[in-house]
Amino acid sequence: MENQKEQTPDLGQLRDKIDTVDAEIVRLFEARMAVCEEVAALKAQTDRKVYDKEREEQKIARVRELAHGDFNKRGVTELFRLLMGMSRRRQYAILEQGRSTGRIPFIEVEALDKEDIRVVYQGVEGAYSHAALQEFFGPGTDSFHVRKFRDAMEAIADGSADYAVLPIENTTAGIVADNFDLLVDFENYIVAEQIIPVEHVLMACPGTRIEDVKTVYSHPQALSQCEGLFSRHSGWVAAAYDNTALAAGKIAKDGRKDQAAIGSRFAAEHFHLEVLLEHVNDLEENATRFMIVTNQRIFVKGAQKISICFELPHSSGTLYNILSHFIFNDVNMTHIESRPIPGRNWEYRFFIDFEGNLNDANVRSALRGIRQEAIRMKILGNYV
Repeated sequence: MENQKEQTPDLGQLRDKIDTVDAEIVRLFEARMAVCEEVAALKAQTDRKVYDKEREEQKIARVRELAHGDFNKRGVTELFRLLMGMSRRRQYAILEQGRSTGRIPFIEVEALDKEDIRVVYQGVEGAYSHAALQEFFGPGTDSFHVRKFRDAMEAIADGSADYAVLPIENTTAGIVADNFDLLVDFENYIVAEQIIPVEHVLMACPGTRIEDVKTVYSHPQALSQCEGLFSRHSGWVAAAYDNTALAAGKIAKDGRKDQAAIGSRFAAEHFHLEVLLEHVNDLEENATRFMIVTNQRIFVKGAQKISICFELPHSSGTLYNILSHFIFNDVNMTHIESRPIPGRNWEYRFFIDFEGNLNDANVRSALRGIRQEAIRMKILGNYV
């Protein structure tokens, strides 16, 4: 019994064995990656695709049969999927080294043309979209407004406008889902963004006093963002209206001192109304992100934000594999959204924002991998 006890390895000895095996795994991993680099060099000469799904599935089946027991078979399957994923990402990076930037399907420009242009926005005069347009392009810009987001996209697609200004996200209300989908439907591209703080004011006709107000008009969302105001003035009636700017226009047209509206200072100035109270929304940190869209595949030199969308096979691990392209290329992803694909139940399209420029080798490597491994990928824009 004593001899048997002495021969039983202790924890330290077992850890030493694991360290020895791990060192051999690292050596073999590096040997495998060296061969993968040779494969990449050969594929660069023959212009063959890196991702060969059929070959990888055959490889997985073979190595799985080399393992013993169900647990090890599952483990080997997962291990080799990771190994082959790393191999692909290394090959993508090699293929991008020294690659001419002229093959990027976007043209780099020094700056956006803001002279002799026409800009379209959805909504009405005095709305936040109108404010975003003037903030980005300037107050003298030739512009017109349309009723629907799709109308704005069609206007730049058919050339009746050079740019469109459309909301894409609000810090409290979330994304504007329709505009995500429209970026897929149209061959239009984001070239810039404009952030507009949502700072509601209470406005009324000149000469109106707070004591005169009995009814306050605004969009239902704006009214809900100002609950504190109505709790302090419990006698006021909150009246829903289609748009904050339309509410301001109504007040200006009616000329009644018992009416007020909630909207932006821009709307108050546009309709020549008097600001009775400032900062009436409950949350101070509220802003809307607008995208500046055109039908040209261009990006401004120095742009550092990229938006893409892609579709994936409806199977386990596909999203993980795609996102790993950002990790292994040191690309910082800043936003991800999923949207259902029309006509395909329980399948989704993913929208991702990340930092980088289309001229960056690591960005091109990540995009190359995603394009080959996704069902469909579209670069939505590279912008400041």
